[in-house]
Amino acid sequence: MSVTDIEFMQRAINLAKRGRFTTTPNPNVGCVLVKDGEVVGEGYHQKAGEGHAEVNALAMAQGNARGATAYVTLEPCSHYGRTPPCSKGLIDAGITRVVIGMQDPNPQVAGRGIAMLEAAGITTKSGVLAEQARALNPGFLSRMERQRPFVTVKMASTLDGATALSDGTSQWITASDARVDVQQFRAQHCAILTGADTVLVDDPSLNLRYNETGSLQEQLSSAQLRQPLRVVIDSQNRVSPDAKMVGITSPILLIRRQQDGRVWPEHVTQLVMPGTGRIDLNALLIELATREINSVWVEAGATLAGALVEANLCDELIVYQAPKLMGAGHKGLLNLPSIDHMNKLQRLQITDVRMVGQDIRIRATLVTN
Repeated sequence: MSVTDIEFMQRAINLAKRGRFTTTPNPNVGCVLVKDGEVVGEGYHQKAGEGHAEVNALAMAQGNARGATAYVTLEPCSHYGRTPPCSKGLIDAGITRVVIGMQDPNPQVAGRGIAMLEAAGITTKSGVLAEQARALNPGFLSRMERQRPFVTVKMASTLDGATALSDGTSQWITASDARVDVQQFRAQHCAILTGADTVLVDDPSLNLRYNETGSLQEQLSSAQLRQPLRVVIDSQNRVSPDAKMVGITSPILLIRRQQDGRVWPEHVTQLVMPGTGRIDLNALLIELATREINSVWVEAGATLAGALVEANLCDELIVYQAPKLMGAGHKGLLNLPSIDHMNKLQRLQITDVRMVGQDIRIRATLVTN
């Protein structure tokens, strides 16, 4: 792996990141075209149905791509979907070498793009900055490889681990900067998941509020951002059409054991899942994947959050800690089964810790034993 290949692949990765708010359900992809050591074209995928990264880079090159090397974070597609195959575009443009971050796990591609390029006499090299390339698309890769979305559970607490008073009051534990941060995370996810208890106690909107997205407003217009699907687990049909979130006309999916006879607006869909008792969370995530949901942002109470962790369905925890103390009698972060020995503690790997305004944000993944 040459220094040059690393340099230009890193540039392509940085480009790909620009699409993280808009490309779903497609992956984030960046492409850089280099000829005689100079960049002649570059681009990234911006929105499903529009030009892929390679197409945008070739458009910038304006016919100057012949003989160039293409650096692409994800294997160029080989099939006709909403747009023509990018492998064919690179071939027709006269590209002579293609350096690829990682192979596409999409069964419609999965090596076929590379094979198409090589059959046309183009030299390929795969696996350049592969780990960074994978990190661009945790949701897309999860849906393709595990047939379920990537799940992030967000929580907020005081420094002594309190999430709410004993009566359920929780607004607001964290300060305004943390709430802006949460809006930016919402903007990156396909769906927001919560439970009926949260809807009944907090009466949240659970939508993306553009005027609270901070610096994101300098990058994208309100029209460019999509509203995440709002998913509410409501097995006992306790959520009513009077809930605040129902008054906002972006899609809502109510997860239930049976439909009710109440009149719901067109943007509300009731999904009846089989079984009795608690909703099967794994089955729900599989269902969401069939609806092209790459990633799920969970804002829920301790019961649902704990159930996802206990079922090994939580891929990442994001915890905001406020410099406050609530004292005894408060509600905690997660409802998990009690343990009888210290060696049974659920271990976490901290991946990032930073200040967000006056609050601490901790990102962590669960360590599987």
